[in-house]
Parts: sequence; C-alpha cells; structure tokens
Amino acid sequence: MNVFVTGSTGLIGRAVSARLRSEGHTVTPLVRGTPKAREVQWSPGKTLDPAVLASADAVIHLAGKNVATRWTPEEKKELYESRVAGTKTISDAVAEAFRRTGKPTVLISASAIGYYGNRGDEVLTEESAPGSGFLHDICVAWEGAAQSAKDAGVRVVHPRIGVVLSKDGGALAQMLPIFKLGAGGRLSGGRQWWSWISIHDIVGAMMFALNNVQVSGPVNFTGPYPVTNAAFTKVLGMVLHRPTLFPVPRFALHIAMGKEAAEETALGSLRVLPKRLLDYGYQFQHADLREALHNVVN
Repeated sequence: MNVFVTGSTGLIGRAVSARLRSEGHTVTPLVRGTPKAREVQWSPGKTLDPAVLASADAVIHLAGKNVATRWTPEEKKELYESRVAGTKTISDAVAEAFRRTGKPTVLISASAIGYYGNRGDEVLTEESAPGSGFLHDICVAWEGAAQSAKDAGVRVVHPRIGVVLSKDGGALAQMLPIFKLGAGGRLSGGRQWWSWISIHDIVGAMMFALNNVQVSGPVNFTGPYPVTNAAFTKVLGMVLHRPTLFPVPRFALHIAMGKEAAEETALGSLRVLPKRLLDYGYQFQHADLREALHNVVN
C-alpha cells in the first residue's frame, strides 16, 4: 500500500511510518514545510488538490498542535484550528479523490479520549456520552471535521488516543528524568484514572485498523486495564527501582500548567476501556502496566 501520513515527524507518526516501511509499504509524508523527495506539501485550512492523493491507498492523519502548553486564549485557538481546520482540509481532499478514482479507501483520523471529559470513576467505552470541557469541544469538532470523507463513502476511523507510553515523547518522557532521580510522586491525591497504552500497541492498533475493513468510527486506543495516577506512580517507581515519595500538589500543577490545562490533563480522570478494539479481535502486546513500562523504559 501507499499510505499518506500527516504528522509523520511526531511521536506516533514516526513509529507508525517505521512499521509501515518495515512491512514493505510506501509512506508518503504530507508536510507543511518545503517538501523533500517523496513528500507532499499541504497547509491546514487551505484546499489540498485531490489529485495529490491519486496514488494513495490510505491516509493516516495525525497532525495537530501539542496540547501540553499553557492554554492562553491565543493558544486555545491554535490548538482548536490545528485539528479542526487541518482535518477538514484532509477530509475534503480524500472525499474528492475517492469520488474521482475510488482511492483512498480509508482515512484514519486521530482523536483523543478527551472526548469523554473529566468523568471520575465512571467506566467509559465508545458508547458513552460525550463529556464537557475544552478538550471535549476540540475532540467533537475534530471528529466532525472528517464528515465529508464519510459522506463520500470512505471508511473513516477515529482512534481516541489515551496516555501513550514512550521514552521518546509524551507524558512518560517528561516524567522519566524526575523519577530516575528519585524525585517522582503522584499528582495531587493520585485518585484520577489514567488510561494508558504502550507505543507498541498504538502502532499495532493503527495497523489493525488499517488492514481490517470492519473497523470504522470511534475506537478507543487505550490499554484494557487503566489505573489511577497513584498506582501508575507506584509501578513506575518499581520498574525504575526508585522511591516515589514526593507528590506534586494541585496548586503547583495549576501554577506550572495553568488551572484549566492542569485540571483537564494531568488531573483529569478518564477510565476508558478499548471495548471496540477487543470486540474486533485486537490482541494487546502489553496489557499489563508493569510489563509495558519495563518494555518501554528498558
């Protein structure tokens, strides 16, 4: 297959692109800067010529500004538009290309478990109602921006991605230096649920969704056994053989991240299960947190 990928230089994009190439597929990165050989330029919010996608069998859309910032009004606007406008640009081009040529047949367009909002101890699946909050608003609009591809008859998958475990990026990469020094600890009371997934299973689930025509719509990309932040902290300390005696107070997170961002990310509680992945028959490489952390860290 020839798979066009946006966000190919990001944490997930790099890993997915490497896996595709290792299996003999062609990866065509969609880039916003000056394209190099075998790259195609695009610009979120601007029309993308559907002819560009004439050779695409599939499109994996992962581009979007990192939410791990202070959410000023200007930053929130950029976070929103980078996802919604970008997805509409890709979706419209995919839809028109499919009408003209019958390709690409699948669009995997990323989303996030922020769709469900901060829900405490409630167990959440793809059938759960949406929540509230800024991340929820982004995710609803983000998924909705792919409607044109759905209307054209393209199979569209929305991976709702949880906390990705990788030493190369994301939350874990930021935590590791602190925990390796023995200065790590739970965040506030640690009662908030973290729905984690290893980078290996993110890639595995992406490939599974790409290759299985029955997979469509929203699919939770999380491990089958979410844990509280306190439990996550304890297991990470065990894997690194370090104490975890220094909890981070809520007010400190508010100061460091801004209150709204802290409450919806580090302190948000999302107990999400990958019901549809399991129903489709995906087999997790790392269902156990300790095994996953050991594999990722070491």
